[in-house]
Amino acid sequence: MPKTPVPQELAEFLAQPNPSAIGTIDPDGAPHTAATWYLWDDGRVLVNMADTRKRLDHMRQDPRVSLTIMGNDSWYYQVTLRGRVAEIADDDDFSGIDRLSTHYMGNPYSARHQKRVNAWIEIESWYGWSGGAPWAGEKS
Repeated sequence: MPKTPVPQELAEFLAQPNPSAIGTIDPDGAPHTAATWYLWDDGRVLVNMADTRKRLDHMRQDPRVSLTIMGNDSWYYQVTLRGRVAEIADDDDFSGIDRLSTHYMGNPYSARHQKRVNAWIEIESWYGWSGGAPWAGEKS
C-alpha cells in the first residue's frame, strides 16, 4: 500500500467529489488544462478519459501532470498535486469510469459507446490553501 504523501485532513478533502482541472504538457511545451473527475485512490489519483482526448496523447509523450482540486463550497480550499502518470490502461470493462461517475454522480457512467482509458498518477509534491492560509504540512 502506498504511503499517503499528504496529511490526513488533506486526504479527507481529496476523498470528496470536488471539481478539478488537470494540466498536461503538449508536444511544443505549452500547458494544456481540462476539467476532469478524479478519484483519490490509496495515495494515488485515478483519472479517466475518452481515448480521443488530447491530454491522453500528452500523458503518453510526457508523464508530468498537475491536478488542481477546489472545494465544492469554497475555492478558499484548494490543493494542487504534481506528479507523473505511472500507469495508463484501457478501461475496457468501464470499471474506472464507473467508479468516477458513481463518486461524482451516484450512478455508473452512461456513455458506453466511448472507448475509455484510465491513468494513475503518482504524487511527487503538493501545495494548497486552507481557508486563505497555506495548508498545514505543505510539501511543494
